[in-house]
Amino acid sequence: MGRAFEFRKARKLKRWGAMAKTFTRIGKDIVIAVKEGGPSPETNARLRAIIQNAKTANMPKDNIERAIKRASDKNTENFKEVLFEGYGPHGIAVLVEAATDNNNRTVANIRSYFNKCNGSLGTSGSVEFMFDHTCNFRINAEGIEIEELELEMIDFGAEEVFMDEDGILIYAPFESFGAIQKELEGRHIEILSSGFERIPQVTKKLDEEQVADIEKLLEKIEDDDDVQNVYHTMEE
Repeated sequence: MGRAFEFRKARKLKRWGAMAKTFTRIGKDIVIAVKEGGPSPETNARLRAIIQNAKTANMPKDNIERAIKRASDKNTENFKEVLFEGYGPHGIAVLVEAATDNNNRTVANIRSYFNKCNGSLGTSGSVEFMFDHTCNFRINAEGIEIEELELEMIDFGAEEVFMDEDGILIYAPFESFGAIQKELEGRHIEILSSGFERIPQVTKKLDEEQVADIEKLLEKIEDDDDVQNVYHTMEE
């Protein structure tokens, strides 16, 4: 198995956290998608993917429809996607994806978390290069021969295809998302969920005390309402 498999295995229990925050994050994703591509899932591939993720997370249909309607209102504030880069204690690189309607507030908050935990917020490009930006799809495995699928998906950019208890996972570079989504939908293969992740190219092993220092920082960042995802180079 490759890096994507190991990364996914390590993060499985941490991803998205509590249900309420999951719905908040998906709601922001819906607003961004609608503002960019319109309210129709049929013509907005990004929105279509987010709706599927919402269903997988058991987000009620009424909540999804309200979020789309709210996002369609021209008076609804749009969220800006922002990437923060920095170093936590013990030389661990940290990458933060946020969606905010007040960038000054978010910058101040993220900087304060780093400062309080003996870290430092860096400049653009300071750690992003340490992570591979990937896309992923989870599909229904029923009736699919995984070895055959892997060979076919390579032509559309797939780098890793593997099975877990919830289905088949396909990992590819960020840029391959549209091509793979279109191919899976064209084959009428059920997409259970999809998204993007940043996989560290190299990780660093820490002792228990050092891990606790990093976890303190990560918890502060992840609890911020503007934060969507947090990635780091600590070995998990």
